[in-house]
Amino acid sequence: KISHLCLSPSKMVSLRSAFAFVAVLFVCSLCRADDAGDDEGLVKETIFEPEHCSGAEARRVKTHDMLSMHYTGTLTSDGKKFDSSLDRNQPFDFQIGVGQVIQGWEKGLLGMCIGEKRKLIIPSKLGYGEQGAGEMIPPGASLTFEVELLDIKDGEKPPNVFKQIDANDDKQLSQDEVSGFLKAQAQSAGGAEQVSDDQHNTIVTQIFDHEDKDKDGFISHEEFSGPKHDEL
Repeated sequence: KISHLCLSPSKMVSLRSAFAFVAVLFVCSLCRADDAGDDEGLVKETIFEPEHCSGAEARRVKTHDMLSMHYTGTLTSDGKKFDSSLDRNQPFDFQIGVGQVIQGWEKGLLGMCIGEKRKLIIPSKLGYGEQGAGEMIPPGASLTFEVELLDIKDGEKPPNVFKQIDANDDKQLSQDEVSGFLKAQAQSAGGAEQVSDDQHNTIVTQIFDHEDKDKDGFISHEEFSGPKHDEL
């Protein structure tokens, strides 16, 4: 199954460990195009908005909120469905603004009100880019989502993962530091046995292929796209 996450919601449920969380954040960054800061081409259409959303006091989605949603995702080109929480009768819970979902969701869900339904047409650069995702989402695909916001809760600001990984505090991340951090998180979460050495090494290689923009063998604070704070 493929969804707006790099892993499907059902797979995410089975990987509730610190290692999985950090690994998914990194691998999700591979799904983003380098110019994902630009929302040009994203279409947001309100399908339904409850009356209570019109009031000034209406609770609306902001960065770092915890959201619960139903969604159905289709390929814009032919309408083929690739994933839906409705088919599983299980809402998808996640935090917005921390890299858990594609950029089209990060940008397209802000300002939603509980009970609101939206249609998002997401260009490839705000979805899975030229990589695509598995067999269901081809390279360069535009995606269409119909989403319904079920609940909003206040979320905490994410940890400064860059600082946690930077063991020697030299303001850059080496492959050894990233590898060691992921292994330590897996060990503390009791999930080390779930990831083979080959899988671990592949994750580290993918991280550096995407994050190390100048290919100097290190990931700088500026290059790092995972959770970080502005201050070093």
